[in-house]
Amino acid sequence: MKFRTLPDTDISCSEIGFGLWTVSTGWWGKYTDGEAVALMQRAFDLGINFFDAADTYGNGKSEDLLAMAFPNNRDDLVISTKVGYNFYDHGEGRRGQREIPQDFSPAFIRTAVENALRRLKTDRIDVLHLHNVKMDQVHDDTLWKLMDDLMAEGKVLSYGPALGPAIGWLYEGANCVQERNPHILQHIYNMLEPYPGRAIMDQGLEKGERRTRYIIRVTHSSGMLEGHYTEDTVFGENDHRRHRPRTWLLNGIKKVDQLKEFLVTPERTLGQAALQWLLHDERIAVCLPNIYEEGHLKEFAEAPDCPPLNDEQMARIAELQEANFGIEEDPCNFKGTMERPELAEA
Repeated sequence: MKFRTLPDTDISCSEIGFGLWTVSTGWWGKYTDGEAVALMQRAFDLGINFFDAADTYGNGKSEDLLAMAFPNNRDDLVISTKVGYNFYDHGEGRRGQREIPQDFSPAFIRTAVENALRRLKTDRIDVLHLHNVKMDQVHDDTLWKLMDDLMAEGKVLSYGPALGPAIGWLYEGANCVQERNPHILQHIYNMLEPYPGRAIMDQGLEKGERRTRYIIRVTHSSGMLEGHYTEDTVFGENDHRRHRPRTWLLNGIKKVDQLKEFLVTPERTLGQAALQWLLHDERIAVCLPNIYEEGHLKEFAEAPDCPPLNDEQMARIAELQEANFGIEEDPCNFKGTMERPELAEA
């Protein structure tokens, strides 16, 4: 495993992290507490120290699991969690991935942080995300002052937004980096969906001595870049991918077949190549592949030590992306602000 340091901190993060959504939400199958804990502990044994939770994953479940898995390893972990959804008042009616009301008022966020610390059984959160912020939150001076206050109190060591839940949010991300200079920003980005992830990073301007680094989720395009889907693939009843149009599966397979031709070798799987492509960008701090079981875990944890992609391979990927892999398909339905808004006055 290799490590990268977050800007303006001494937080050293494993290049591959563990996103707890797979073991705590039920969106990728059901896990017992014992199964979830065992998978997390195996990740730690393989060199992963970055564990990404959220208070809304399982209504606190992910944070409880993290505390359960590592009662004696606090100083060896980078604990990341997210706040901003009011599951306390609305969690009982939640179904699947449907969003529930958010609350970014200082009083709610402070209470949410205190509750997260209690569930995590720790006195500090290494990386705090504001969970799926919108443009109103980007411009809210009071919210960002609170982040600095929490750092001054030692309860939070670094912070930034997580964008989502769907792909998009170009100027929520770019404006946040330009105006708020966060330590990190989490967003969706992968070889099959490079836009607007790359644009968010390209438009984020350096400010002062701190340079935002990026935490990437959906690294394998909802499993497509793991390279195992076929035309006969059927997703489970509760699997979020079941609700995608069939063209997503068929076109994705055609794209993946082109990538396999020059990326897969005896020393590197397609899933590892997908992570290598991301890690080629030094702005990226951590990749968060979806980890369902130990086979995925071992494959992804070993990705930083596989042969890196060379310049020719990177150029070929860029050519395929520019031509959309030679496939005509409907444009993506991006979410959020995708046209240049006015920057808030300083």
